[in-house]
Amino acid sequence: MVTDQLRDSYDVVVVGGGAAGLSGALMLARARRSVVVLDAGAPRNAPAAGVHGLLARDGMSPAELLERGRAEVRQYGGQVVTGEVGAVAREDSGFAVTLADGRTVRARRLLVATGLVDELPDIPGLRERWGRDVLHCPYCHGWEVRDQAIGVLGSGPMAVHQALLFRQWSDDVTFFAHTMPPLAGDEAEQLAARGISVVDGEVASLEIVEDCLVGVRLSDGTVVDREALAVSSRMTTRAGFLAALGLKPVEHPSGAGEHIPADAAGRTEAPGVWVAGNATDLMAQVGTAAAAGAAAAAQINADLVAEETRQAVAARYSG
Repeated sequence: MVTDQLRDSYDVVVVGGGAAGLSGALMLARARRSVVVLDAGAPRNAPAAGVHGLLARDGMSPAELLERGRAEVRQYGGQVVTGEVGAVAREDSGFAVTLADGRTVRARRLLVATGLVDELPDIPGLRERWGRDVLHCPYCHGWEVRDQAIGVLGSGPMAVHQALLFRQWSDDVTFFAHTMPPLAGDEAEQLAARGISVVDGEVASLEIVEDCLVGVRLSDGTVVDREALAVSSRMTTRAGFLAALGLKPVEHPSGAGEHIPADAAGRTEAPGVWVAGNATDLMAQVGTAAAAGAAAAAQINADLVAEETRQAVAARYSG
């Protein structure tokens, strides 16, 4: 990846170079702000073959989408620098951002768009198939596995809901209870009503033939033929460095993981810090994350304008 020379200070440092971060940086650069994106180079959707549901870019590879985004940010004078943020400290004029390699840069405002990490169940073969025929989001991958034999792993509080969603794309859906307690009540009734079979017993591994998922093996040796497997990962934000500013991840209301709380515009409780994308919205797809980055950037620019106006008024009357 082409990288720019890091300067000493900027109006805004954007941490994270995915859809949210690049979209925010683009908006800020077009607003004639000095902005740099610090990108660790580990996008969440890297294993996927394509980005889906994004208008005019459906099916584009994640790598190409990000490369185009970086080029657009640079076109307006923004910078993109490879590096992982290790620490952030508040200063009188803003923030000091220290990278893992020891470099330090200063910013008046921060936009954090570091995304999240998908923590998967410890089942052999699962991680290697992630983003291919082991999936999580029906809106991202449902069309690609339409009419196939789909399994849904009971691995989290959203698993039954996930099974009901995937039923929209296939009439052959099997729910693997795995380590969940036996289903009862409304959940069991809903699955039965939709023709979703339930298989009890812990899942031991995946069956792979010629680099394709062909089945799910239970701990008793039984193999259930499946062509795709949906898994509810536990999602955790990648923003531990914010703890020094008093911002710590909290459990998301869905129970699916942790996030950094923020208002609708991405403003956090820490003055001068905004957050956008999966770091705060666990369910955001690429389009939603990009929109959130742009919205947060507009608010950041407005905040800077207000500050500059106060300073200009004060300077006028102090003379």
